Order: sequence, then structure tokens, then C-alpha cells
Amino acid sequence: MPVPLAPYPTPPAPFTVPPNGAQSQLVCSGCRNLLLYPVGATSVCCAVCNAVTPVPPPGTEMAQLVCAGCHTLLMYIRGATSVQCSCCHTVNLAMEANQVAHVNCGNCRMLLMYQYGARSVKCAVCNFVTSVGASPSTIEQKFST
Repeated sequence: MPVPLAPYPTPPAPFTVPPNGAQSQLVCSGCRNLLLYPVGATSVCCAVCNAVTPVPPPGTEMAQLVCAGCHTLLMYIRGATSVQCSCCHTVNLAMEANQVAHVNCGNCRMLLMYQYGARSVKCAVCNFVTSVGASPSTIEQKFST
């Protein structure tokens, strides 16, 4: 006598992209790749490492910086004063745009960012130390948002 088969469970409805196609981004908690996801998602599964990264609550303003130790892109909640890199554990100073200034390296001309008010900045490319605000030829620009 044949055994009746149970019906397959109904699959969950797939997440649909909002009509306007709005997307946001965050950094994977596993491999640190940048992930794009549709606005409204609560978590994102990385296609590279399969790590599931929770999405911050709506309205949470995020900022990003490049780690000074390993050059990994880090994302953090805006307003934090420091961010520890999960790859190399370097503690990075997180500054708002109006707290930083820019100057070109005195040796290789690379554009450098430094804390506004500092007397000098060391270039990460050539290790040259550029004095800022010390001579009229040094151009310093303060950015504010």
C-alpha cells in the first residue's frame, strides 16, 4: 500500500528590493569585504565567507575609515572617538570631518590627513615628516560639514 507523501512546506517569501532600489552598505563581520544590501534587510549573508552580519538599526548613522595598521576599510557608528580593527587590532582615532585638515607631503606630495592643530604629520608612503602651519608655503585647509 502506498504511503501518502506530506506536502512540501511553503518556502518563505523572498525578500524583495524596495521599489526605489535603495541600497546601503556595511563591512562583513567575517572577511571584512564591503557588502551591499537592500534597505530594510535585518542581516546580510556574505557571498564570500558566508558570515551573517547584522544590519544596524534604521537611523543609525555610519561612518568609515581606513585602518592605520592594515589598511582595511572599517565602518563604525558615527560619533565614536576610536575604532579597533578586528583584523590587526589597531585602535584608530575616529575624527569627524571638521576635526581634520589636509596637507601635501613635503617629499612625495601625497595628500595627507591629520588632526587639526597638529604641528607635523608623518607620511605613511615615504615616512617624511611634514611641518604644518610652520611656513607660509604650507597650505592647510580645514574641512567642515
